[in-house]
Amino acid sequence: MRPLLQARGLVKHFGATTALEGIDLTARSGEVLAVLGRNGAGKTTFIRLLATLLRPDAGAVEVFGKDTVTESLPVRRLIGLAGQNATVEPLMTGAENLVMIGVMYGLSHRDARTAAYAVLDRLGLADRVHDRVASYSGGMRRRLDLGASLVGRPRVLLLDEPTTGLDPASRHALWELVHDLVADGTDVIVTTQYLEEVDVLADRVVIFDHGRIVADDSPEHFKTSHGEDIVQVRTRDPEGLAVIEQTVTQTQRTGIDVDRLACSMSWQSPTGGQDAARCFTEAAAGDFTIEEITVRRPSLEEAFLALTESEPSPARARSKEALR
Repeated sequence: MRPLLQARGLVKHFGATTALEGIDLTARSGEVLAVLGRNGAGKTTFIRLLATLLRPDAGAVEVFGKDTVTESLPVRRLIGLAGQNATVEPLMTGAENLVMIGVMYGLSHRDARTAAYAVLDRLGLADRVHDRVASYSGGMRRRLDLGASLVGRPRVLLLDEPTTGLDPASRHALWELVHDLVADGTDVIVTTQYLEEVDVLADRVVIFDHGRIVADDSPEHFKTSHGEDIVQVRTRDPEGLAVIEQTVTQTQRTGIDVDRLACSMSWQSPTGGQDAARCFTEAAAGDFTIEEITVRRPSLEEAFLALTESEPSPARARSKEALR
């Protein structure tokens, strides 16, 4: 079976700026792929290349075996794209917007109308189909914009930061819709700035940094493989905190966060369990009380920041080298 996506040596320049620098990536059908990266890392450029809106300067990318340059029309029939900003026409009704898009996809007017009403119902907009989009809330417009990418019944849905600007309720509703689409067989590739979104939606995470891929893994394995344990301690009094801080700084020089008003501190540790045991030993010897202590794995956000820090570090260099 042909892969959903295959990119080989993908390069894109904008003047003197290199947006993508030799991207190699293969994605399978049936997995939700999340593309992460800081602003300017190359995420949107990559999505626009997949959507045939840009041509690569070098390399090639295929969607289900079809080249996005030499077979751009067949590729466009396979994909739906929801960009960062809603692009629906505010002076038209919700139904009129989606019927127009359906006809542009090549559906007959009758089929486009049937598809439009089905999508609007699925998006929870059935009671607003005949209202002008200008009267829609921001969340409703975002859902309608997603509907525009679905009305052509695409096999692949490209979502470029789909929940930017949405309130929490609208964001969760969109996540549920994406889950439903995946369950129905639609493949999804999403870029996002919300790391919680990745935890909810993605089966696989690819991180871009300065036009290159620096990590490629599942969200869970990514969190356990990149970054150290986080130890958090809260003592009953400042004196106890001072003892813990002195003990930790003997072996730990960076990544320490102290809140003396709250009598708490946290730090990164390769041996979190041993550090926690040492804290209890110090408390027993120093006759002070530890109110709370936790050891946890880094969050996806903490692991992401560790990999894409603005200044290169030996750990980051090793991670990049290992992934090449």
